[in-house]
Amino acid sequence: MKPVGIIPNPASGKDIRRLVAYGSVFDNNEKVNIVRRVILGLDAMGVKDVIVMPDYFGIGARAIEDLEVSLRITFLDMKRDNTQDDSARAAKLLNELGVACIITLGGDGTNRVVAKTCAETPLLPISTGTNNVFPSMVEGTLAGMAAGFTAIDSSDRPDFIKQAPRLIIKYGSEIVDMALIDIVVSKPGFIGSRAVWDISTIQEIFLSRAEPGNIVFSSIGGNISELPATNGKGIHIIIGPGPHEIKAPIAPGLIRSVPVKAYRLFEPGEEMPLAHTPAMIAFDGERERIERKKTQVAVEIDLHGPWVIDIPRALQLAAKRRFFHNPMMNR
Repeated sequence: MKPVGIIPNPASGKDIRRLVAYGSVFDNNEKVNIVRRVILGLDAMGVKDVIVMPDYFGIGARAIEDLEVSLRITFLDMKRDNTQDDSARAAKLLNELGVACIITLGGDGTNRVVAKTCAETPLLPISTGTNNVFPSMVEGTLAGMAAGFTAIDSSDRPDFIKQAPRLIIKYGSEIVDMALIDIVVSKPGFIGSRAVWDISTIQEIFLSRAEPGNIVFSSIGGNISELPATNGKGIHIIIGPGPHEIKAPIAPGLIRSVPVKAYRLFEPGEEMPLAHTPAMIAFDGERERIERKKTQVAVEIDLHGPWVIDIPRALQLAAKRRFFHNPMMNR
């Protein structure tokens, strides 16, 4: 049986949107409790080995204090600089170690970083961040059980593991970065907070999925042209005075009217040039890059993003195969 990896991000769920909106603060003690429940779920499914990313708060180390389980828990021997690069390094190492899946604790930003280096290893994302479109709000026990079933299942690629789409950004023919949910182009200027929350600075939005039941930028697209992750297309939205005025939750508790000048769907392989340069570019809600070059800058939808475990589907199949049935005892 393959081991299971865990990457808990101690920095997720603490950005400026707690000050400008009403986002919940996911403190690290709660993440400790979630990891503890994840491990108990894995243990109940018979997983033998769990490998955890170390972090500056010691989420994994605190989670196993006084925890009575039969599985073995080890920590990655890795360089740490207490930035998002730690998650990227950990995902690369866990993939090289051949784990059955990687359980992440974070938001869209955390999972974007992990998805860059996890290669073909499936992700099981638990939401503890701010932009919670990609990860699921799920009880840690159930997440652990679903990950445990993934480790037990001998199929090469079970049907409860699906490949998510992603957005890629290109300079000419060179792919330079990617996002799981959204790429947002805003007016160039002082970066300040990395989080994007001021709608007046935003010029255009690219989305890999657009659903009215999501929060932040995905909800804007979802109220124009609903586009689930399985649709196989992307949507490009130009912000500005025009025929649409969308009331959207751009952060928890922060609902704003967003003027939409134009939008269009685009297909895989179709390059969508940025309409505004120079510009600030944000990936999954966090500003990463200032674009001042004259080089052609374009976005594409790519259907070959990270593999993701469908937790309800995994548990349904486990129940169907009677994984949760204990053998009858003779009396």
